[in-house]
Amino acid sequence: MKTVSPFLELEETPRVEVMFCGEGLRLPQGANLAAALLAAGVDVFRNTPVSGAPRGPFCMMGACFDCLVEIDGTVRQACMIEVSEGLQITKPHQTEAKDETA
Repeated sequence: MKTVSPFLELEETPRVEVMFCGEGLRLPQGANLAAALLAAGVDVFRNTPVSGAPRGPFCMMGACFDCLVEIDGTVRQACMIEVSEGLQITKPHQTEAKDETA
């Protein structure tokens, strides 16, 4: 993940701890999840299932589905979620490599 973001936060808001793909992040409570992840330097929210191409927020209004993330086992659009304490966020449909010898 990047450490420098082109996005600036305009106001000071209480921060809460969330996890994104195993990495702890402190994001502004109540903020739009997609915007908060972008500001934290996350630019790839998922990879397409067929080609593996990276995807991130595009429309920021729930129309395009490029910002899909998995929260508590449910795939959701990050741009339609508010940041709250303890979110466990992962990339959707992420599978581990299968052992071909088994």
